[in-house]
Amino acid sequence: MTAQKQDFESIRPVLQGLATGLSRHFGPNCEVAIHDTTQGVDSTLAIIENGHVTGRKVGDSASETVLNAIKDRDIADRFGYIANTKDGRMLKSSTINIRNDEGDVIAVIGINYDISDFVLAKHSLDDFLAVEDTHQGTVTILDDVNDLLEQLIEESRRLIGKPVSSMTKEDKTRALEYLDKKGALLIKKSSGRIAEYYGISKYTLYNYLNGYMTGSEGDAPAVHKEA
Repeated sequence: MTAQKQDFESIRPVLQGLATGLSRHFGPNCEVAIHDTTQGVDSTLAIIENGHVTGRKVGDSASETVLNAIKDRDIADRFGYIANTKDGRMLKSSTINIRNDEGDVIAVIGINYDISDFVLAKHSLDDFLAVEDTHQGTVTILDDVNDLLEQLIEESRRLIGKPVSSMTKEDKTRALEYLDKKGALLIKKSSGRIAEYYGISKYTLYNYLNGYMTGSEGDAPAVHKEA
């Protein structure tokens, strides 16, 4: 028995426990395959749990990733890459190379999770969640009209993009125009709250609104007077 083979056999119980633990934790769709790279390529598969995922068994030969590990002493571990089975199922795979004290790869741990059902479910969800109207933003459904008013006021502030204390008359006029177009002034007692938020009087509020509607300041339009 070579020194490398002895190194592998010395950690076999640990590798077996790891394979069993991972496969039981992640369930029957998770295959854990451990290859012994110390005895050539014809029969490297030394430990396997949930072998039905790829249809392999103990004693099978090296895979491509194991061949790479045998050829390249400095090969890096790989995590979360996509592999495929012979019958076309999709796997999310990781490959971990185990080295002895001399730095030789003596074992390769392959973790292969069958994600085929998840991929199908994702496609179905993508189809279901697809939206046609992507230009109007999202809508929050509220059950209190006062909450709706606060939301619209906040939207009007974000539209201007600056604190109220820094807004010019033109900024406030734009914000009030937005609120008017959104129907905020139809909410009972909304003018008082809006005027308070923007630090103006109700008269000034209506004057601003009348200004953008007519192009000049004047009396408040009757349609905005609250009951």
